[in-house]
Amino acid sequence: MTFGPRPGDVERVSKMGLDAYVDEQLHPERIDDSALDARLASFETLTMSSADLAEQYFEPAMAARREVKQASSASDDKKDDRTPAERQALAAQRTVLSELTQARMLRATMSERQLQEVLTDFWLNHFNVFVGKGLVREYLTEYERDAIRPHVLGHFRDLLGAVAHSPAMLFYLDNWQSSTPTPSIDPQRANLLRRRAMGARLTPEQRDRLMGRLPANGQAQRPTRGINENYARELMELHTLGVDGGYTQDDVIALAKILTGWTIDRPRQGGAFVFRPAMHDTSTKTVLGVTFAPDGEREGEKALDLLARHPATAHHIAYELSQRFVADEPPAALVDRAAKTFRDTNGDLREVVRTIVTSPEFLASGTRRAKVKTPLEFVASAVRTTNATIESAQPLVAALQTLGMPLYGCQPPTGYGTSATDWVNTGALINRMNVAVRLVSGVPRAPVHVDVRALAPDTSAASQDAIVASVLAGTVSASTRSTLARADTPQNLIALALGSPEFQRR
Repeated sequence: MTFGPRPGDVERVSKMGLDAYVDEQLHPERIDDSALDARLASFETLTMSSADLAEQYFEPAMAARREVKQASSASDDKKDDRTPAERQALAAQRTVLSELTQARMLRATMSERQLQEVLTDFWLNHFNVFVGKGLVREYLTEYERDAIRPHVLGHFRDLLGAVAHSPAMLFYLDNWQSSTPTPSIDPQRANLLRRRAMGARLTPEQRDRLMGRLPANGQAQRPTRGINENYARELMELHTLGVDGGYTQDDVIALAKILTGWTIDRPRQGGAFVFRPAMHDTSTKTVLGVTFAPDGEREGEKALDLLARHPATAHHIAYELSQRFVADEPPAALVDRAAKTFRDTNGDLREVVRTIVTSPEFLASGTRRAKVKTPLEFVASAVRTTNATIESAQPLVAALQTLGMPLYGCQPPTGYGTSATDWVNTGALINRMNVAVRLVSGVPRAPVHVDVRALAPDTSAASQDAIVASVLAGTVSASTRSTLARADTPQNLIALALGSPEFQRR
């Protein structure tokens, strides 16, 4: 239920009782997390709106890039001609992502609300967006803060709706440009509408044409089809029903038509979701056998209602949550019970998670170390088990890049894999060992510092026993014991424990 125990956590949970701990974690609003809040207070961008981020960080950086490009075009000199102001603007833009990624690592390693952080990671991956695609980066802070984090223990329909209205998702899967052919708008006017939506400045003549005061040049042309199916397809295949959820390509097309007009107001200025009737397909559609009469934006809301309450969605979400908490191939009986809870509670995710984490399958001895840690889980658990002091989380962010799991860096909408086959290979294990070695380097003023002597004063048998107890939960193979016995320094002893096969598993 966590990113791994810190020293003293097991004893604390044993004392309060497992049932009490589970209930506490299922109600994160009851848990004091003031130490983390104080640590995050210096990250000013975390509480800013997308519009403010665009104005203060991204637009100045974009202007700086334009100036550099223009300067380089006007000169054959290839040297960096950025002015100090331009360099400052570009550095400021990087601050937004730096604060977001560092905050993510600080929450994973420091938060007392561990289940909430585990679920935030799960749902960010389930509803994946890619930071490298266009304007997604401008909306990431808002996406995690407002669309994902508040709903991870709420009702699935609320989470689904928050994601559907998020500019980050609309931009990532291209729905913001999805539009029906509109005979009353010639192609030039349609292009001007898109330019204005992006915040471009129009000439007086262009504004007149946009308002219909000037005819289009030449003969009227038949508008091209502008419906984009990307979001509709992933909404069914990944977000709700699942790949075997019983939908057809016709359902995808109809859902894409329903979602036309779900777009973004002034994307480059960090604008919010907006429904534009002029972009909406007003035909009658049929999705999963249900007929949708023309009803504007409400069609989309009704479609989300339909998908959220569908039995296939209940099974798909139950399967993925059981896969996260229990096994790569979770027991069918557990999935069925969790799906029933989903249906019976109208998608109450708190109760679905409760069903899973209090189940005999979750508590079974065979579940222990059944799951291989993702790189995020490995890094966070290593920091927590060694009780590392974090002056800057940037090295932890960089470690995930090295391990092949950069935060917000998964390009396909499927998100990062969560099974052993996704992360277990020789190269990956060597990289994990290298990360462990750097973590326990023992440098006093390192950004992430481990008090090595507190964990292992030396390499004696007693220190080995202590490391096995504190880092590896007391149970290791003979091979791992033999490897630990060859450690020649306390740092190596801890690093070998963190790199052991046992520590790679939850």
